[in-house]
Amino acid sequence: MQTVSSPRLANFSDFIICCKSQLQVADFEKLCIVFWRVKYCRNRYAHSHPVLLVEDIVPWSVFVPPSLDPRTNVESKDTPYSPENNLTLRLYLPKNTQNQKLPLLVYFHGGGVCIESAFSSLYHTFLNSFVSEANIIAASVEYKQAPENPVPCPHDDSWTSLKWIASHSDGKGTNDWLNRHADFQRVFFSGDSAGGNIVHRMGLRHGLDKLEGVNVGGIILVHPFFWGKKPVADGTDDVNLREKLEGMRRFTCPTTSGFDDPGWYYTEILKKSGWGGEADVMESKGEDHCFHLTNPTSENAVALLKKFVSFINQD
Repeated sequence: MQTVSSPRLANFSDFIICCKSQLQVADFEKLCIVFWRVKYCRNRYAHSHPVLLVEDIVPWSVFVPPSLDPRTNVESKDTPYSPENNLTLRLYLPKNTQNQKLPLLVYFHGGGVCIESAFSSLYHTFLNSFVSEANIIAASVEYKQAPENPVPCPHDDSWTSLKWIASHSDGKGTNDWLNRHADFQRVFFSGDSAGGNIVHRMGLRHGLDKLEGVNVGGIILVHPFFWGKKPVADGTDDVNLREKLEGMRRFTCPTTSGFDDPGWYYTEILKKSGWGGEADVMESKGEDHCFHLTNPTSENAVALLKKFVSFINQD
């Protein structure tokens, strides 16, 4: 395994980690669960959480239906993966693929496990572009969120979605797109912010429990949010920011008292674990958290998307 550079989390918002292997990981279970910045918390809960200030809350995005996107020529449709829990994911497929088998990307949205959705305009636009540029099929997963469904519920739902997706590996599942077009020997997990944390957890879970018929070729953690009780080197020591983020932790994961390993040295810990894959870190200096979603046509966002595409399509 090689590490190109170490993540710097003075802003905790300007790096991605790409990991490529069979993801048979067992030695860094202590890495913590992570969450989004507090200012994106739902407005209706702000009054009951004194660190969640109303003036910190900003609009994020609106829901959009599946469609044939005229800009990218990518088609999308929604399909249930857990009908008993009313949980659905959104599939994306390039038009005119015929019976071609394509790499499969499973994407987990961010939002501090308390906001955002696989069906929001930001993620819909991003996945259309990703699928078009990489020529892949993608599944964007919706999961239950805090405070009604705190951690570990989002992780449990995400694992349920992966098991449902894996049920198509023999070509006999309930969804025709996955049966016909997904190459289950070229599967990738990706997610941003709290979704990056979910990706970490799903990689570990697959390493331990194995999804039958699935070969996970790599994971992409986009601005993953890892958090601990005490500041570490290269982490923020801003008291106000840490107070708000600690409030977010209590809001989304109320049964814990903190996380002993902040995970800011993710790549270094990965390297020390004896894991046999390769890891690459890319920084987008000067950019804000998940800037590629809010400003997808910027120079750095385009470069980031090209990095994603290259990672998935390399031999």
